[in-house]
Formats: sequence, C-alpha cells, structure tokens
Amino acid sequence: MRWLVPTTLIIALFLSMVPLPLEWRWWRPEFVALLAIYWATYSPDYFGVFYAWLFGLFLDVIELSPLGYHSVGLVVVAYVSHVAYQRIRGYTIWQQAAWVFVLIGIYQLFCNWVSGLMGKPVEGSDFLIAALITASLWPLLVMNLRKIKIFWRIP
Repeated sequence: MRWLVPTTLIIALFLSMVPLPLEWRWWRPEFVALLAIYWATYSPDYFGVFYAWLFGLFLDVIELSPLGYHSVGLVVVAYVSHVAYQRIRGYTIWQQAAWVFVLIGIYQLFCNWVSGLMGKPVEGSDFLIAALITASLWPLLVMNLRKIKIFWRIP
C-alpha cells in the first residue's frame, strides 16, 4: 500500500501536465483531486490531509502557480472525505460519483477564490464542466483500483 498511493498520485500529476489547447482547459479532469478523494475515502489510514497538502504543493510547482493555490482546496476536500469516509463507502457507486461532483466543485471553488484574491478574472460556472467529467470518471477509478488492490493483495 505504501507504494500504491504515491505512484497513483504521481501518475495523476503527470496527467495534469499533459498540454491541452486553451479552449479545452475546462474539459481537463481534476486527476489529483479525484485520487485525493479516493485515497481519503478508501484508505484513510494511509492517506490524510498531509498527503493532500504535499501533492497540492507539487501540483502548484508543476503548473507554476503560487504555492498553496491547489493545496488549500485539496486539504479541504481530503478532510471532508476523511471525516465522512464511512458514510461515503455505504453509497452506491453513482451516489459516490455525485458526492465526488460536489467535492470537486468545492475544490474548484477554492481555486477560483484564490485566483480572485490574486486579482485574476474568475470565469462563470464553466469550471463545473471539469467537475462533471471528473465525477464521471469515479466509477472507472474505483473499479480499476479495486482490481489492482485485489491483484496485489493490498488491504
């Protein structure tokens, strides 16, 4: 388990670096936030707020944004997921996807709030497109990571 969490988050960081045309920036899923929600929900003993903060800083460095830009949102999302992980696990996979949509929306809201504080213009509700796409990836992520955990006999 100790290698699986950082490995998946490093892959998510690389997926966040893939260059996209400027028109497609709202269509990019929030891979790091999605995995932060997954690990805080399904492995709360191994993944906590510190990991979310650390990988948020890595994401800040990769995207050349001010330090703490992504960390604030990831910490809030990881904390909420960590506190409510027993309730979230009891939901069906589609109810969990709706929960992920809300959490990703909160994450993006924090990122837009920090952008507004820095004086950058904040767009309308277009950022929710990425939250919807990210939430639609939730069932695939859960199924594939469950298969990996079963194959490697990881608790």
